[in-house]
Amino acid sequence: MRITRRLEFDAGHRIPDHASQCRHLHGHRYALEITLSGEVIKADGLPVNGMIMDFADVKRIAKELVVDRWDHAFLVYRGDTRVLDFLTSMPEHKTVVLDLVPTAENLAAEAFRLLDPAYRDTYGNHLRLERVRLYETPNCWADAVRT
Repeated sequence: MRITRRLEFDAGHRIPDHASQCRHLHGHRYALEITLSGEVIKADGLPVNGMIMDFADVKRIAKELVVDRWDHAFLVYRGDTRVLDFLTSMPEHKTVVLDLVPTAENLAAEAFRLLDPAYRDTYGNHLRLERVRLYETPNCWADAVRT
């Protein structure tokens, strides 16, 4: 069985070497979908009976590890020194420094890396993260999948 939980957040970024508009500072309304697989829990009397994982728990973990950190932040590549210097010159600006260029592909892979250890097989139902889908726009997204 698979379940998916969707969350949304706003963030800015730039792709420093892009040949077109994305090389400029800009932002997106991102959507993050987390897909988990596992067996349906059969445990009478437990709140998770009949579920793989409670959707509220899926949301809580994703918010804590990714969404709350990236929401209303500027996601900047450590090697983009001019922009990094500019952002760090503003006291208390919410800046997330990444070791990768913040493309949809890299952000999806980074979110998968951050989330993967958090979705654990707590109930013996073989729970695991299968996919993180990151929408940069409603028409463009990247999937980071378990291989």
